[in-house]
Amino acid sequence: MKKTLIVATRGGALATAQTQIVVSSLQKIYPEIEIRIKKIASEGDKDRRTTLWELKSTGFFTSRLEDTLLAAEADMAVHSFKDLPTAIRKGLMIGAILDRRFPEDCLVSASLIKSIDELPRGAKVGTSSLRRTIQLMRLKDDLQCVPIRGNVTTRLKKLEQGDFDAIVLARAGLERLRYGGKISIVFDPTQFVPSPAQGALAVEICADDTETGKIVSSLDDKNVRITTTTERLVFSALQCGCHAPAGVFAKITGASMNIYGVFSEPDGEHFIQSSVSGPLTQAGQLAEQLADKLKPKGLS
Repeated sequence: MKKTLIVATRGGALATAQTQIVVSSLQKIYPEIEIRIKKIASEGDKDRRTTLWELKSTGFFTSRLEDTLLAAEADMAVHSFKDLPTAIRKGLMIGAILDRRFPEDCLVSASLIKSIDELPRGAKVGTSSLRRTIQLMRLKDDLQCVPIRGNVTTRLKKLEQGDFDAIVLARAGLERLRYGGKISIVFDPTQFVPSPAQGALAVEICADDTETGKIVSSLDDKNVRITTTTERLVFSALQCGCHAPAGVFAKITGASMNIYGVFSEPDGEHFIQSSVSGPLTQAGQLAEQLADKLKPKGLS
């Protein structure tokens, strides 16, 4: 067994916290293995101005980590699973998917509120996502949704400085950075639908590295793998980019699965929200059914 593993990660506070979750979990199982962290700056870390929906390429936050794996400069890479393109790069594989305790989106407001209706008319809300913008506007159509970039701490600081009345973020990031107490509203993911695989961590490895694969597989959460893979199947079937205004959330209840989805044109037109349910053993077919329901008429 390998005595040392190198894990690639982005250098920000959230990426580091998420990587530490993986490292700590592995060290509990394999205390004899030394794990070293290698920090890599992604394109997303370098470009803080381009709004995410204007990006022309995928892998904005992940491709440099994958380059490090393929160059044999690291044994594994830790990602927010929602950032990974649905088509995994040749030569790589997802060795483990884990820790999806908080899949929801949430709202942090300048003054504590319990309902989005308590935001003042014309309130300025910061969000990096067209998907969130469109769903927000359907909840309260007088909001002023404004693009916001930067890490979680930077966004919170902009809120505190009065640049925004509220911001919308993934709950997982706030909780992992111990900012959960700042949350005003946690949205129901079956109604305000998150990105596919939001909240889950993915550990990516080289496909031919069977030794690392065996070690990393000890962290894999079967149910999280099933739900996130199903969500990504829906997204793939929709043939939309990773920053398209679409969301998918799958939930396992006993031997059944419910999948919820939203899809819209970038301008908010032709908004479609739907869901399907059925046996867990038919997750793939259910994903196809939901994709068909979400596709605008005329799109095959």
